[in-house]
Amino acid sequence: MRFHRPGSRSVVAALLVVSVAACGGGGGTFAGGSGVGDPYFPKAGNGGYDVRHYVLDLAYDPRAHHLTGTATITARATEDLSALNLDLRGLDVEEVTVDGVAARWSRAGQELTVRPREAVEGTFRVTVRYAGAPVTVTDPDGSEEGWLRTADGALALGEPVGSMAWFPGNHHPSDKATYSLAVTVPKELRVVSNGEPAGEEREGSRTTYRWRTGEPMASYLATLAVGRYDVRRTATDGGLPVYTAVDPEQAGESRAVLARIPEVLAWAERTFGPYPFSSAGAIVERPEDAGYALETQSRPVFPGAPDIVLLVHEIAHQWYGDSVTPRTWRDMWLNEGFATYAQWLWQEDHGGDTAQRTFDLLYAGSYFPDAGTAEALWSFPPAEPPDAASVSATPVYWRGAMVLHKIRQAVGDDAFFALLRGWAREHRHGNADTGDFTAYVEKAAPGEDFAGIWEEWLYGEGRPERP
Repeated sequence: MRFHRPGSRSVVAALLVVSVAACGGGGGTFAGGSGVGDPYFPKAGNGGYDVRHYVLDLAYDPRAHHLTGTATITARATEDLSALNLDLRGLDVEEVTVDGVAARWSRAGQELTVRPREAVEGTFRVTVRYAGAPVTVTDPDGSEEGWLRTADGALALGEPVGSMAWFPGNHHPSDKATYSLAVTVPKELRVVSNGEPAGEEREGSRTTYRWRTGEPMASYLATLAVGRYDVRRTATDGGLPVYTAVDPEQAGESRAVLARIPEVLAWAERTFGPYPFSSAGAIVERPEDAGYALETQSRPVFPGAPDIVLLVHEIAHQWYGDSVTPRTWRDMWLNEGFATYAQWLWQEDHGGDTAQRTFDLLYAGSYFPDAGTAEALWSFPPAEPPDAASVSATPVYWRGAMVLHKIRQAVGDDAFFALLRGWAREHRHGNADTGDFTAYVEKAAPGEDFAGIWEEWLYGEGRPERP
């Protein structure tokens, strides 16, 4: 999730079963639910269907701050649907079709309700034409996402629900899909997104850039960067393409750390297993244009040149968060605890503090420079944030990492690193929740008793007693 530097900013619930409410319009058909019942963002996502692929054809004029778009969504109905919902915040809908036939539609808040002429079943295709001024979304924790205007263009960030500010869809992490984008901008600007470039065409004063993401991606990990970037393509020793896009003001300061991306990827593959995507890279914006780093899939975004530890954190998310994606927002410690522990492992392997030393300092309250952050570490258990504003708070990151260290202490290094790799392999390109993880750990080490770790470190209130 968002990475803010420290000080700056009982039973785990599985994802609620996708709800479908009976529609009064006919026997055997249903209206898809307007939300999947996420514990913190209950209106996010929609019931009754599973998206397979998004095709987004967009044009953006930064001077006018105007976006036009056509989104074609290929999905599979899980019920025979008389109506279905899409998430879309702001923007004006001009036309909706289902399988090429005009459909009725209505708006209520973020819900775009589509009523096809005939009930849909199996695989179907919804096309939405829309336009307007895309909005910036303020999250419960005060962070901004959605469509962020920059000095020379725009940056789209989606965690947790900002992607609905620039395209309609099923905006919950439990529904992953592949993507194809075509984005037209003034010719002096460039467009960078997830995945790999799929061509560009110049016509008059505008250029269209195409990007394609072939692996499943949660919509909150989709990004779109429009601006004057220094774009470079390199490759790792194994031939993996590495695309970087850097604001010219950040190019000099970023060059050395971005050159280490292949090194970090090689270390991460040794530690976590095969890299899960077909390309890697980074987007570096001005610090004033993006207030935080984010693990956007295959191409993390940074607010200015990152240091090596932040780079490691966001690259680790490609395994834990992007490939293995949380089933609900309550499961965010599975993203942030893992990426934070990856920092500890990097430092341990590169002459810094051992993970044990970091754990000891955190437990003693002497790791963070301010007492408030040290105290906040114990404010709630990592697997149960109290509200939506807390899903990216200190315990999710740092106490989440401490849970992993307790598992490492219990099983030993060989079994622990096998567990890290196995978890990433078993849920590759899928979704998982905390219950899945605890069951996986117990199955991987059947001779160990993890009850104390779950009760005291994962779900316990306050600072656990330390033997």
